Parts: sequence; structure tokens; C-alpha cells
Amino acid sequence: MANQTNVKEFIILAFSNIQEYQNFLYAFFLIIYITTLSVNIFLITIIRLGQQLHKPMYFFLGNLSFLELGYISVTVPKIIVDIPRQRKSISFSGCMAQLFFFTFLGATETILLAVMSFDRFLAVCYPLRYTSIMSHRVCFILAAMSWVLGFLTTSFPIIRISQLPFCSANVINHFFCESAPLLKLSCSDPYFKELTVIICASSVILCSLLLTMMSYGYILQTILRIPSAIGKQKAASTCASHLIVVTTFYSTMFAMYIKPTASEGSLNKVMALFYAVFTPLINPFIYSLRNKEVKSALLLLLKKRSL
Repeated sequence: MANQTNVKEFIILAFSNIQEYQNFLYAFFLIIYITTLSVNIFLITIIRLGQQLHKPMYFFLGNLSFLELGYISVTVPKIIVDIPRQRKSISFSGCMAQLFFFTFLGATETILLAVMSFDRFLAVCYPLRYTSIMSHRVCFILAAMSWVLGFLTTSFPIIRISQLPFCSANVINHFFCESAPLLKLSCSDPYFKELTVIICASSVILCSLLLTMMSYGYILQTILRIPSAIGKQKAASTCASHLIVVTTFYSTMFAMYIKPTASEGSLNKVMALFYAVFTPLINPFIYSLRNKEVKSALLLLLKKRSL
């Protein structure tokens, strides 16, 4: 604790070890960001304007796309601004704000994906009662609950991190402020400084994953009981896009948040790229390209515009 000091800012190493590719990285992140904004806004617009898409599944999908807009905007614009700079830094308050919003949106997405799996469970297992159960009011409550729970489960651990004593070392070996690299800079006992974050992150991820797995367990049982092959295929197709998104999301999130300090250096950055940058880009393509209703709604809107 002798070297403890009041840290006013953090130095972000980002991708400084590959200086020769800085121009490529700048173009890469700029294209990724513009494309992600465009496809998510485009999908939200189709859902709002397409009357046939005013259903619970697309209501949640609209929430997910809106969430993805914030999720990528928390990190990538700062990366784009910092790449041309020799000294990449962020203030202490700016770092904590970035950490909070990134973690809050990530927790909310985890809960929202579980809610969407519950929606698919009702649609497949109780098709006759689905519309009466998933009313507009219920959909709004479930979506609001996802945001509120994401906020509540995030606030306490982020407050705990912001109150930690930080040593003189203030260099973050990452491309944005995240819990794992920040915890390594703290002077406090490593067991106690990680415990709160691990418990909160694990509870959110594991509870959401458990609900998702239970929902898909019942969905699988229902599909297997359907006598016709066409009926099975139709039931499975309603869940395929969501299942792909869930698999992609959880496969990269587990190692980072169940055990925050598990990944080191370059591996840490590569994994973060997948869930922080590529996931918001890929998700709208998965839902729109594999979805006949979205494509038909788009064609209908284009026909109306051309008349």
C-alpha cells in the first residue's frame, strides 16, 4: 500500500503493440461502428413500421437492437478517437462511466435474452394461449424488468470498484475500461476485490442461462412430440435465430465474467472484441436474414414507398 496514489486517469494500451496496423484498425472500427448503427436502426425501423411485426418477439427484438446501439457506442467511438493518438488516456470518472454503462448494458442483454427464450417457450409449448399470455402490458413489464434488473445488479459492483484503492500503476492492457484489467490495478486484497464482481456477474449470467436452458428443454420436448416433420421444422425455425444469438453471446461472455481475471493480454482483447464489437453487428443480420416475416415486411414497406 506504500505506492498507493490517487489515480486521476488511466492509460489505455489498446492495440499499441501493432503500430504498423493503426490505419487498418482505424478503418476497421469505423466501418464496423457505422455498419452496426445502420443495421440496428434499420431493423428497429422495420419493426416499428411493419404492422405484421407488432408481435411480442419483435418487440423484444427491437429492445435488443436498441440495447446493441448503446452497447457498441460505449466503447468503439472512444477507440476510433484514440487510435491516431500517441497517448491513449481516459479520466478516472470517464473510465468508471464507461465500465458502468458497458456492464449495465451487458447485464441487461443477458436478462433480455432469457426473457426472449421464455417468449419462445410460450410460443412453441402453448401456442393457443400465447397471445393472451404475452399481452402488450406483459411484454412491456418484462422488457422494463430486464433494464431495471440490469441496472440494479450492475450498480453495486461498479460502486465497489470505483471505491477501490488504486496503485501508482495506471496502465490498462485493454482497449476499454473493463472490470478484469481494472481489478488488477487495485492495491486491495485480490480475493475481496474480485468477490463482489464475481458473485454479481455469476448470479446474472447463471440465472439467465438457467432460465434459457429450461425454456429450450421444454421446447425440445414439445418439438419431439410433434408427429409431422414439417411441424417439427416449423416449430424449430421459430427458435433458430434466438438460439444462435444466445450460443454466440454466452460462449464469449462466460470466461470473462464468471472468472474476470481468467484471460490475459491478447486473448482477453480478442474475446472482448467478439462480445463487445462483433455481437452487436452480427445479431441483426441473424434475426433479419433468417426471418421470413422480417423480409416480407421489408418488401411490403419498399412496395409502399415505390407507389
